[in-house]
Amino acid sequence: MSEAATGAQKREQKIKKEILTISRFYLELTNKSSDHTLDDYFIECQGLKRTLETIEHCEVMAEQWGSKPAKTGRVVRGKIPGNIKTDNITLRQGLSISPTVWRWLRNVENGLWAKSTYDGDISIYHQGDGENAAARFRFFGAWPISYKISDLKADSSDFQLEELVLAVDDFIRVKPDGNEY
Repeated sequence: MSEAATGAQKREQKIKKEILTISRFYLELTNKSSDHTLDDYFIECQGLKRTLETIEHCEVMAEQWGSKPAKTGRVVRGKIPGNIKTDNITLRQGLSISPTVWRWLRNVENGLWAKSTYDGDISIYHQGDGENAAARFRFFGAWPISYKISDLKADSSDFQLEELVLAVDDFIRVKPDGNEY
């Protein structure tokens, strides 16, 4: 084994494993066509999923039994990688007096969706350190497809929530410093 390979193995062994908590995250959205940043206080983020679809195929293979050639073929099934699919992302936050999220949805409804797409970074922090990201995910081309506020109830003291569902073009994991792997 080469010295370089041995050094790489030693560095890998030094990497600490830490399970990150779901409550220590920060979400920032940046508009692609301006310097506008939307970094509201989101309390929940769901749907961070990237799937590699599979394509199933069948082939008929000639099969030989012993020294005799086959009279009929044998069906062989296989799978190959297909397209990558990124799910919609759902964001929840406390409803505030700011109409920023509502305006974003209205811009898309009014046909300005190409200028209203945002790229986003979701940073997840170490359990004891709120300043340095431990993991970071990035999504591209996000625009709202659904807006909802929580149900109203006269005898409740719960906070009013707003929910925003975003269609996204792509979702990847990047290094904690924001650079690609």
